[in-house]
Amino acid sequence: MRYHNITKDDMLNGSGLRVVLWVAGCSHCCPACHNPVTWDPYGGLPFTEAERQEIFSELDKDYISGITFSGGDPLHVYNISQVTALAREIRRKYPHKTIWLYTGYLWEEIQDQEIIPYLDVLADGEFQADKKEPHLKWVGSSNQRVIDVQKSIRQGKVILLDG
Repeated sequence: MRYHNITKDDMLNGSGLRVVLWVAGCSHCCPACHNPVTWDPYGGLPFTEAERQEIFSELDKDYISGITFSGGDPLHVYNISQVTALAREIRRKYPHKTIWLYTGYLWEEIQDQEIIPYLDVLADGEFQADKKEPHLKWVGSSNQRVIDVQKSIRQGKVILLDG
């Protein structure tokens, strides 16, 4: 896996103060994407043990609410296995921190992926410039959903995040 950035004390990509891992690689290539530099799966830098420890160091802080996986697309074929392993480890090591993930895939396409049970919130769907709505919380276009993953698993249908 490769990545472009690790953002600390982020308030824009999930609730509370978060650490955000911006991975490299996205096959959706949405027109008017706010982060096209992350599309190339060979871009950015290698994700190593040093970056993993940097994320854990941030998650060790009481005031950090959790981690957000973004990009690029964390579920891109070049990312999914390492992002899943990292999410699994974070869930085990930090059970009270929340895990958010942004993807261009739809819930219906990915709901059976191994990573899903480790997530608290999933923002799904490709960004669509013609449906851009600046007032939306957490997403950029009205076709995208902010899904409460754990409630959706329990109820067997998409449950949107309250608030």
